[in-house]
Amino acid sequence: MNEKYSVQKNDPYRLAYHMMPPKGWMNDPNGLIQFKGVYHMFYQYHPYSTEPVLMHWGHAVSSDLVYWKHMPIALTPDQFYDKDGCWSGSAVDNDGVLTLMYSGNIMDSEINRHRQVQCIATSVDGVNFNKYSKNPVILAAPSDGSYDFRDPKVWKYGDMWYAIVGSGKDGIGKALLYRSSNLLEWHYVGVLAQSDGSKGSMWECPDLFPLGDKYVLIVSPIGMEGHKNIYMIGEMNYEDGKFTPQYWGDLDYGPHFYAAQTFSDDQGRRILFAWMSMWGHPNPTKSDGWAGCMTLPRVLTLSPDGSKVKAQPVPELKKLRQKHFCANNIALGEEKNNILNDIKGECFEILAEYQISEQDSAEFGIKLRCSVDRNQETVVGYRSDSRQLFVDTRKSGIVEGDRYVCDLELIEGKFLKIHIFLDRSSVEVFGNEGEVSISSRIFPDPTSINIELFTTKNGIMLTSLNIWELASIW
Repeated sequence: MNEKYSVQKNDPYRLAYHMMPPKGWMNDPNGLIQFKGVYHMFYQYHPYSTEPVLMHWGHAVSSDLVYWKHMPIALTPDQFYDKDGCWSGSAVDNDGVLTLMYSGNIMDSEINRHRQVQCIATSVDGVNFNKYSKNPVILAAPSDGSYDFRDPKVWKYGDMWYAIVGSGKDGIGKALLYRSSNLLEWHYVGVLAQSDGSKGSMWECPDLFPLGDKYVLIVSPIGMEGHKNIYMIGEMNYEDGKFTPQYWGDLDYGPHFYAAQTFSDDQGRRILFAWMSMWGHPNPTKSDGWAGCMTLPRVLTLSPDGSKVKAQPVPELKKLRQKHFCANNIALGEEKNNILNDIKGECFEILAEYQISEQDSAEFGIKLRCSVDRNQETVVGYRSDSRQLFVDTRKSGIVEGDRYVCDLELIEGKFLKIHIFLDRSSVEVFGNEGEVSISSRIFPDPTSINIELFTTKNGIMLTSLNIWELASIW
């Protein structure tokens, strides 16, 4: 490998416990699957630079979703149908054969632009992959779609394989449905679902799956301002190939959450990963030879009324816990809130539980990665009068941030739980056991390692505070 792209040993932003590339560029998670008892993550990867060009499929495996091992590159753009990139896709277990379906990206000289085709690759050992000799298996988008035609997600229902492919036409984002008996010959069924005109002009990375007694469709909509990944909850009719949405919402409210994909494991859990970065955002890690990372794995469930998708970090992450600090019944602002003075660092799990009275009107929470002079800080807090959780990264470091806000009602009208995972250059915040989440990359100075409690009004009760230092997986 060219030394220009070697990872720097003293990189202050290299994450301790998130999946990230060994070097080079990373974006979308691909091919998430548990195959023969092992978790596999493939991902969009360029190993020879920190730019999103000429995509390969990187590959990592894990026995527990916590500790990951990098594997040889799974797919390389070396055929006429993928010479400009092996783009996103998915994986299935076809009777012991690990089968990938992905989008090949090619330049079409007749239209003078790139377009995508759908391709198959297989592996028996889960490491070495062979591309199907008759690729591409889907040559072009149907008339319902366009040249933007990518990111197939495959699953089995009954005796048939199904795949949805993201597309769009005339400003309307769409998920296009295909069916196959053998994963090699695909028949177009029709438009599974499409935007109502307000949900984007092109749907990237579609994913359809059962959850509870409903189906959930998630997409990354292009052109839907203020929304990076959305879910739709509804009913799936396999006879007519239609998904009918009943509710929708955001999977995450942070600036760095995109291309989410899910899979089901042998415990029956629906597990999600997303790319924790975003197109067009500055990334100072490029100078250190790498760019991009994944969110922590999250277990998806439906809310009791079936109207929301909840996401909580997988419990296996407790393996990372080391030194523990705990405190109870702290009246914020009324006591000396210096109990965290001796806690300093870059990698923590924090679980804070509050009790709030109806009369309270305050902002309160925890400030992370604070500098001694407080010119740097990442603020995780709650505004009680508007019932909003927020993450403020405007003073988080060398990259300009913002204040990211989402609505969050209190539990039983008075309780609040905030669950935080802080890594060297990221923060993921979960509110009220996964009702909402906010994910963001941050780039503070390495010396900004203080933590403090804050409130704008005395008397807010912090009933329970648990903080764990977290181990590195690398």
